[in-house]
Amino acid sequence: MLVAGRPMRSLWPAPARDALHVIDQRRLPHELVAARLTGVAEAARAIREMWVRGAPLIGATAAYGLALQCRVDAGDAALQRAAAELGATRPTAVNLQWALQRMLARLLPLAPLARAEAAWVEADAIADADVAANAAIGRHGLAWLRTLRPRDGRRLNLLTHCNAGWLATVDWGTALAPVYAAQAAGLEVHVWVDETRPRNQGASLSAWELAQQRVPHTLVADNAGGHLMQRGRVDAVIVGCDRVAANGDVCNKIGTYLKALAARANGVPFMVAMPLSTLDLGLPDGAAVPIEERSAREVTHVHGRGPDGAAVEVQIAPYGCAAANPAFDVTPAALVDGLITERGIVAADGAALRRLGQPA
Repeated sequence: MLVAGRPMRSLWPAPARDALHVIDQRRLPHELVAARLTGVAEAARAIREMWVRGAPLIGATAAYGLALQCRVDAGDAALQRAAAELGATRPTAVNLQWALQRMLARLLPLAPLARAEAAWVEADAIADADVAANAAIGRHGLAWLRTLRPRDGRRLNLLTHCNAGWLATVDWGTALAPVYAAQAAGLEVHVWVDETRPRNQGASLSAWELAQQRVPHTLVADNAGGHLMQRGRVDAVIVGCDRVAANGDVCNKIGTYLKALAARANGVPFMVAMPLSTLDLGLPDGAAVPIEERSAREVTHVHGRGPDGAAVEVQIAPYGCAAANPAFDVTPAALVDGLITERGIVAADGAALRRLGQPA
């Protein structure tokens, strides 16, 4: 997508193939800073500490992490250890394990001396496939958006939760890909952006990238979504996902379930943008998804920019207050009106997903 009018991906390998550059998303929206990752430990830290985040992007980052490992030691044991270290960083998004398994399946049958070059080629292929998949999601989502009738008679008002734009992928994004496709096609769209507590990915990331693309948008508190739907100010809800179970249950950022309930109560379509790399047919339903529990400090404190422009952390809860921080929730398939995939829009049910899981 565009940053200051110039095309940019969320990650890119160094020309010498000795490092991976990623946008350090902790610094947004106030600073655009690229971090240079030179090994598995740094790649794992970037995923664990959320320098990079979003299911497709952490999968691509992990793939390049194995490519970096091959520069040091491409033996079977070293690759298995590196994959285990990367795979242990975050438990919920299935793309992480998917990318690591794809890399190992490509590399382990090769002689160790042939693995370094093959690893970079395969990691590039994973990144490029993500871009293509998201662009296709954008096209299919645009076709669906054209079927909607704006409630205000002029522009489509969409609500999204968390950040499922290009910053959560290699490029284009999932939930925001149809928005960008609509903009390019001249379809007038406005986005309600949930702040997405506790890490505020909507406020800090979605709002930033929508501004870069000059898409009209309005930041709202997480709890405003139901009110907006009730007043007829939302034409559709589009969210991304971190894992979709075999029965169509959708795991996404905490708070998504509440948006789906409000959408159903108010007759607002609730759509999920799902690249096939996020489909987990080995998981029977959403109850089996491992839900990441993050630090209580993310709830009791907030990060922002002080009057002097410096980054600050501010405590908002009483000292010693206990806090729980589940990072994701599960939206039952019955509340999902459709899954927007790179192969088209399908129902959130087991039969449709089993067909989708077959090779094209």
